[in-house]
Amino acid sequence: MTWTFTSDVEEYARAAEPLLLRDPVRNTMPLTVLRAIRAGLWGEDLLLGWLERGGEVVAAASQTPPRPLLLPDVPADAVRDLATRLIEAERRVPGVSGPAEAAEAFAAAWWRPEAGRRSERLYRIGTLRAPSPAAEGAARTAVAADLDLLVAWNAAFQEEEHESVAFDLTPLVASRITREEFLLWEVGGEPVAFAGVSAPLAGVSRIGPVYTPPALRRRGYGTAVTHAATAGALAGGATEVLLFTNLANPTSNAIYQAIGYVPVADYASVAFA
Repeated sequence: MTWTFTSDVEEYARAAEPLLLRDPVRNTMPLTVLRAIRAGLWGEDLLLGWLERGGEVVAAASQTPPRPLLLPDVPADAVRDLATRLIEAERRVPGVSGPAEAAEAFAAAWWRPEAGRRSERLYRIGTLRAPSPAAEGAARTAVAADLDLLVAWNAAFQEEEHESVAFDLTPLVASRITREEFLLWEVGGEPVAFAGVSAPLAGVSRIGPVYTPPALRRRGYGTAVTHAATAGALAGGATEVLLFTNLANPTSNAIYQAIGYVPVADYASVAFA
């Protein structure tokens, strides 16, 4: 068995995409990142790899610096071998993110100590239920004039989640606005919350991020915009709608379950010192 590494996205896709598409729900993040690389959003110092056993691809991994190494749902022993190969290659890896078992296996095999971690849970929509009580306001699709606001809110969301923002979010946010992937909740014509919703990929759309400024919380706006984004994704042809929650935030986990989201699996993000 051997890991193969490349910076050529199509070479990686030919090898790894069939593996990822076997379970597009659990592998939603690697598939989304692959789509973004193909769209030109990540292009420098890419690390794209896959593992073959007996001529069959059984594992894959990707890194888009300065982001952490991203793992799909792969065997723990393959992840440990990946860590060994990257250590030998002196690859800089600031962190790892993926299904809990895989991420924990990589962190245990990595040579640098942990500097922090976040535990997440992946949810999928079951039967969508309307929020109760209903929040004041209505949803609308974000447009180009909302760019500055959404860049600021995306940055604020990442700061709250303790995600390092070491790059300009403007191109990423602008591309999502162009694809109509942001929904704003407005009250009296003023935006009070937003949700991202990805275009379907293998039938799967994912909600996120969801953000309400601190001064406007506890009014149901985040729940309302999440419900609207979910309904829009289902109406747009998605057969699965997913979202991730931070397990350290019991409020958000309860809110999403109240509108019909059910747990799928736990994930972990580990930063290295």
